[in-house]
Amino acid sequence: MQGPEMVGPYDRKIWRRNVVGSNSRRSLEQGSEGKEASLSLFSQFVVSSSGEICVDWQKDCLGSTDDKNPAIVLPNQSDELCHFAIDIGGSLVKLVYFSRQTEPPLVCAGSPPRKAAKDQDRAKEAYYEGWRKHPILGGRLHFVKFETAKLNECLDFIQSKKLHCTNLPDSGLFDPSVPGSDEGAIVKATGGGAFKYAEVFKERLGVTFDKEDEMDCLVAGANFLLRAIRYEAFTHLEGHKQFVQIDRDDLFPYLLVNIGSGVSLIKVDGDGVFERVSGTNLGGGTFWGLGRLLMKCKTFDEILELSQGGDNSSVDMLVGDIYGGLEYSKIGLSATTIASSFGKVISGDKDLSDYRREDIALSLLRMVSYNIGHIAYLNALQYGLKRIFFGGFFIRGHAYTMDTISFAINFWSKGEAQAMFLRHEGYLGALGAFLSYDKHDLNALTAHQFVERFPMGAPYAGGEIHGPPIRDLNEKISWMDRFMKKGIEITAPIPMAAPTTTGVGGFGRPLSRALSLRSDSSAALSVGVLHLVPTLESFPLLADPSGYEPNTIDLSDLSEREYWFNILSNTLPDLVEKAVASEGGTDNAKKRGDAFAQAFRAHLTRLSEEPAAYGKLGLANLLELREECLREFHFTDAYRAIKQRENEAALAVLPDLLSELDTMTPTERILALIEGLLAANIFDWGSKACVELYRSGTIMEIYRMSRDKMKRPWRVDDFDLLKKRWIGEGNNTPPKPHKRALLFVDNAGADIVLGVIPFARELLQRGTEVVLVANSLPAINDVVATDIPPIIAEAAKHCDVLRRAAVAGGLLTDAVSSSSESSQESHNESVPALYIVASGSGSPCIDFRQVSSEVAEAAKDADLVVLEGMGRAVHTNFNAKFKCDVLKLAMIKNQRLAEKLLKGSLYDCVCRYEPSQEV
Repeated sequence: MQGPEMVGPYDRKIWRRNVVGSNSRRSLEQGSEGKEASLSLFSQFVVSSSGEICVDWQKDCLGSTDDKNPAIVLPNQSDELCHFAIDIGGSLVKLVYFSRQTEPPLVCAGSPPRKAAKDQDRAKEAYYEGWRKHPILGGRLHFVKFETAKLNECLDFIQSKKLHCTNLPDSGLFDPSVPGSDEGAIVKATGGGAFKYAEVFKERLGVTFDKEDEMDCLVAGANFLLRAIRYEAFTHLEGHKQFVQIDRDDLFPYLLVNIGSGVSLIKVDGDGVFERVSGTNLGGGTFWGLGRLLMKCKTFDEILELSQGGDNSSVDMLVGDIYGGLEYSKIGLSATTIASSFGKVISGDKDLSDYRREDIALSLLRMVSYNIGHIAYLNALQYGLKRIFFGGFFIRGHAYTMDTISFAINFWSKGEAQAMFLRHEGYLGALGAFLSYDKHDLNALTAHQFVERFPMGAPYAGGEIHGPPIRDLNEKISWMDRFMKKGIEITAPIPMAAPTTTGVGGFGRPLSRALSLRSDSSAALSVGVLHLVPTLESFPLLADPSGYEPNTIDLSDLSEREYWFNILSNTLPDLVEKAVASEGGTDNAKKRGDAFAQAFRAHLTRLSEEPAAYGKLGLANLLELREECLREFHFTDAYRAIKQRENEAALAVLPDLLSELDTMTPTERILALIEGLLAANIFDWGSKACVELYRSGTIMEIYRMSRDKMKRPWRVDDFDLLKKRWIGEGNNTPPKPHKRALLFVDNAGADIVLGVIPFARELLQRGTEVVLVANSLPAINDVVATDIPPIIAEAAKHCDVLRRAAVAGGLLTDAVSSSSESSQESHNESVPALYIVASGSGSPCIDFRQVSSEVAEAAKDADLVVLEGMGRAVHTNFNAKFKCDVLKLAMIKNQRLAEKLLKGSLYDCVCRYEPSQEV
């Protein structure tokens, strides 16, 4: 997107030479040295409408068919490889498949000035030509399951999505006329069913199984997940789920207990280094088989549902039953300890029909789970292992099953060992088989390169509504309507009751199943779509990367969670209104708006019941989930028109503000600049308090009111410390200016124009190179990287410093001259460069564990980081420490946040300056 005075595409090579350097690992060869063949630095890392980050121009506001064309880079993906792998067990079929983009993404078609249209066209053509020569492949990993007894559903799914076709029909480019496109594919498969059903797959799909060893796949899948996914492992004891961060360098050894139809216990010492040390034939198949015989249950989930309403004391013989209600304290057994599973049955004259099916189901679940936990502990004890990971679809996220196993481990080890579970537990084998495709080259990827998204569930991912795979937006909307009409709630595992006398040591049982709840094992959203983003890196200036926690607010606290969930729910109607208006208010937009609202409410319902359903939950994750949900229904920038209007209003008064600043002394000016940043940060459409202000005044009236109230001391006030670093103290020689500053910017309008730009201009005048870091994707009214160049172009008309800095940074060309004939600034004086970089984020917050590689490169020579805005400086990173100087600036626009975090009130200001934490 170009401003009125921009002559051609922005020269990305200048950025490479001056900031990134010649050795950057990300480059896009264009085949030409001219400007026509270059990409702008701010367009090299943007995010598609489905949330993926790729080398691309910002996607058009019309949205994209992300269900068909995801855009996540997967290393060395090729058309010659099959794009799914399968694990066929005795009970379940687990499928991991990959979908990718195979066509150039759209160039942003926002509203570029007409006079720049030809240059825009030339840039687009150069981009397409570069893409054709060096396609940026990408995609996402999906996880689905089927009952082995219903294998035809799996075959239908593969065939309908044409996963077995090597020219990737799911991308929309499938050509049935291509010889061999739908036959002869070699598919990686594991599990016993890979042998049993090989001919079925050959006959139906024309594929040949390349069978991989089951244990190899299990271990490879577990190692990959534990290294790559930040919140993959968790403990679950007494109803409490807590995520465990695994040190990649201290992963081995561990015990992997895979509970399928049977149970395998594997001691893992490294990549490909493992030994199956034990096993038992009492596993998931035992539980399901006996469930069918004793309770006539047709599905695994039906037995689990029955167990949730059970009381095993009518079936199991407890210690108290033997000792007249007393405990056996001498050997540490309480009266409620199970002495014999199903032991009471032998002492009565009842027939099977006389026992409640629910009680039998619970007794059966406890018997199998305790047995597995006990065997696992004994093996861990033998080999001196403290960590035991459990996987397999016997567990399938069922809270009571995990609690039972955890209690057994804790009981027998006296708390010295702990059971840990994996979020992708059932897919270890399938994922390991997928990784065995040699050319996928996933082994080097790390935690910061993976983003898990949670779109609304699809028919084959669980739940009660089945049908063909969702392939376009209209089908998605129709599915959402059916989903809601059936009244299916997305909820958490069944809550636990108070302890009763029905288990080992008095451990409690689940409450009866409420009408609004369904079995957690069928809740489709516990595992999301795994987006691989090799272009994301950890921010190199974090002082303590391993201890970094982006979220300031603890959403594990029930009151905090309820408060923020209510905020998001109450502001949803206004957001839907803005989103629909941004798309012209069409009937299609209204349908999408309704579907978005339904989907986001369903997510909130799920998370209100189980906050850890999608991994560790923080406010940043919650806010980003809302933006992802908007994009899922193709609302790419709900506040586009508002941002443009506010930008124009602020730019109209910018020249007067700059002139006023130039008349001030250095001391006066630095205070005015900080006041301006804080005052302008009031413009936040994500704040209820600010929305009320907007209804009673214009943007400039609100800005002037805010400036008038900028009286020190502020709630957090390190201004004097900042001033000392900036201009010195007394007659001492002023400190050397910062070499490079990274400014993480916030809102559009007055915030960027009247707050950030004057501040950046001052840094440039002092000799500091400035990198403006903005969102890759819109979030509320936050400014996006592609929004800034037109703003800079307009501001440069009235400021020679900005003009020359923009030219030096490749944002403008030398052909552009300042329109301000009265400029008092020297045209010959050297000015540092001004750059714009996309952060890799589409959220009001920033997680420094995952930033774009351009931000990481720019940070390597930076000695000042400025975090501006409530989301980036307070909601996240308020307590974060950095190796360089950091300035955190924000106006508090949330009453609860002001009171609880700062002991203050609405519209309090934060000016926190922290010198370098470099050791």
